Amino acid sequence: MINVDGSLFIQMVNFVVLIWALNFVLYRPIRGILAQRREKVEGLEQGIATYEQDLSEKEKALQAGIKQAREKGQKEKEELEEQAREQERQMMEQINEKARSDMAEIRERVGREVESVRKSLQPQVDQFADQISEKILGRAL
Repeated sequence: MINVDGSLFIQMVNFVVLIWALNFVLYRPIRGILAQRREKVEGLEQGIATYEQDLSEKEKALQAGIKQAREKGQKEKEELEEQAREQERQMMEQINEKARSDMAEIRERVGREVESVRKSLQPQVDQFADQISEKILGRAL
């Protein structure tokens, strides 16, 4: 059984001294290390949050830049296509004009040649008519 005598008080003082010594030697340094670790983890978490926010902002800026570049590229493409259509139209007009002038020249030349052939064959028309008549009738006229 437990006797309540002077040794109980000595044991109580011994217990308090032991708690104080453990607190001073063991618990306080461990709590300090845990507090430092907690502060370090919180600092890292804040750093991570900051980096994530920066990353998000940079991604948004990148997306905006890509969108702007695409729009600019699309506008430039449309401008180039419009310039190409205009050049095509001008070239077609030039080709059509050249074709018209060539056709007019060819028609004029063909007309002159037809007229010259007609003039060269006119004296022989009577002779050809007589020959055709002879062939058709089978006798001389």
